[in-house]
Amino acid sequence: MAQIGIGLSPMRVEMKIGPGQSYSGALELTNETGGRMRIRGELLDFTLDNSMTPQFARSMEQESQWSCRQWLTVNPMETEIGDGEKLIIRYTIRIPRNAAARGYHCAAGFTALTPAGEAQAIGIRNVVRAVAAFYATIGDHQAKGEVAGLALEKAGNIDTAVLVLRNQAEVHIRPAGRLEVLDAGGQAIETLEVPSFPVLPKREQRFVLPLTVNPGAVRALRVKVDLGMDEIQEATVRLEDNGGEAN
Repeated sequence: MAQIGIGLSPMRVEMKIGPGQSYSGALELTNETGGRMRIRGELLDFTLDNSMTPQFARSMEQESQWSCRQWLTVNPMETEIGDGEKLIIRYTIRIPRNAAARGYHCAAGFTALTPAGEAQAIGIRNVVRAVAAFYATIGDHQAKGEVAGLALEKAGNIDTAVLVLRNQAEVHIRPAGRLEVLDAGGQAIETLEVPSFPVLPKREQRFVLPLTVNPGAVRALRVKVDLGMDEIQEATVRLEDNGGEAN
């Protein structure tokens, strides 16, 4: 139910905007729970953990300099919607005139609850939440980043290729590229697309890519990735390399 209860579109909004300006738009939320429900909105900060999972909270101190949460408004914040109905949620981001030129991010979350006046059914409370992420870029910026690591790791019983990208800019970046798994002869036995997952400003992000090939056949990993800097960065790591450092 948590996967199909609410449809939300778009789930990502990116904008380039100047100090003192505002940006408005609309989200469309669809009720797919099989009954009437109450929708409650909240404004959120977020970060991205080492497993590429977004973590949301009403306030995150570590994200304060990057947060656009206090500039974001959504309407309605709470309403009811029938089964199969669509709800238009309007949003506006108003940038202060003194906002620093950098990238900012925040989110709006919408939680499904039982309608007002109805008894709370067991197992229904807060089972469904859909989130839209907002990225606001103020000013002109040059992408600045690098491949910081490449290694073969285990995640439980699954062998994974782990790519670490370092973003040195004050705006988020979205990589594009491919990671190849090589055998002893240097031939690619599996090719994985590097997901267009954001690397938030001034931090590193791990990209965890599960392998399907027999790990015993893997002798090296090779990645070619575009970080938006008018060049393709390449890195190769061989299993005999100590510590899995990119080279």
